[in-house]
Amino acid sequence: MRNRFGLMLMAGALMATGVAFAQTNSSVQASPAAQAAPGNLAFDVASVRPSPAPDQAEMLAGLTAGKLPNWVRIDGSRATFHYESLKDLIMYAYKMPQYVISGPEWLVTDRFDIAARLPDGATKDDVPEMLRALLKERFNLTTHSEMQEQPVLGLVVGKSGPKLKESTATPEALDENAPLKPGESKMDTPNGPIRLMKNADGSTTYNMGARGSFTLKFVDETRSMHMEASTISMKGFVMMMTTLGAGQGRQIVDMTGLTGMYQAAVDFSVMDLMSSLSAQGIDIPSRPGGGSSGSEATDPEGGATVAAALDKLGLKLEKSRAKVDRLVVDHVEKSPTEN
Repeated sequence: MRNRFGLMLMAGALMATGVAFAQTNSSVQASPAAQAAPGNLAFDVASVRPSPAPDQAEMLAGLTAGKLPNWVRIDGSRATFHYESLKDLIMYAYKMPQYVISGPEWLVTDRFDIAARLPDGATKDDVPEMLRALLKERFNLTTHSEMQEQPVLGLVVGKSGPKLKESTATPEALDENAPLKPGESKMDTPNGPIRLMKNADGSTTYNMGARGSFTLKFVDETRSMHMEASTISMKGFVMMMTTLGAGQGRQIVDMTGLTGMYQAAVDFSVMDLMSSLSAQGIDIPSRPGGGSSGSEATDPEGGATVAAALDKLGLKLEKSRAKVDRLVVDHVEKSPTEN
């Protein structure tokens, strides 16, 4: 899914499957209608082929070591997409979260490799528009946007009230033009840029600008994902939750009514998170020796279920409905036209 954006086992696995940070909170930066019509830019040459299955043992070993699969690469005049589902490609092309895209179920299962050459003068920023043109030409993709009432998961305050400590710090907006620091990388999301810093202890800090920041670290002893934030808004918290796959395929919407900045620390069971991802149809590598990493609801070695972890913060997820923007796939071919 995305080189989206070494990282921890879970963060890397989520990014490798395209979940990371492409899905955010209940509002997107621009409506699908505003981004749906491709312009005149197009790849000079593009090859589109079905993807062979990846070596799962090799991939899992890399993720455990904090190495992110390089499945999307824009290098000079060459763009490559490896083992990408059509939903991943649409997400990248239209710059919007996966949960915004409605279409046939096979959009997440059939995967493709794309190798393309950028025309003279084109840059990395032009690739989404060129990919939209390619999807239209090779897969006969047509879409439209509309507001739909959809099932969502609302992040709400629990019966006993929030157990969050307010932060006195005020996060600064990101300067998109500031040069990257050593060990820092940047990724674009539908709600703006995020800067990632790989720390010496193996953790990764995600700076979301005005929404705050948080740090993720995989704790091998307890097989859990530790999240810690000294300053984070509830919109930023929702982004973090969705990134970890806690929504089980549903959009998570902030319904807490909390408007401040907060401190938070919580541990999630990796097995619980992986089970959630597997329920969404997202491929998670098998453990060495067999057995799906997402086959168990919780990890007996440690960590807390999503519900139990949120309860410690005085928060919970509950089923709800909300009107949300959707990009609806009207038509798409399962097989691309010939190269």
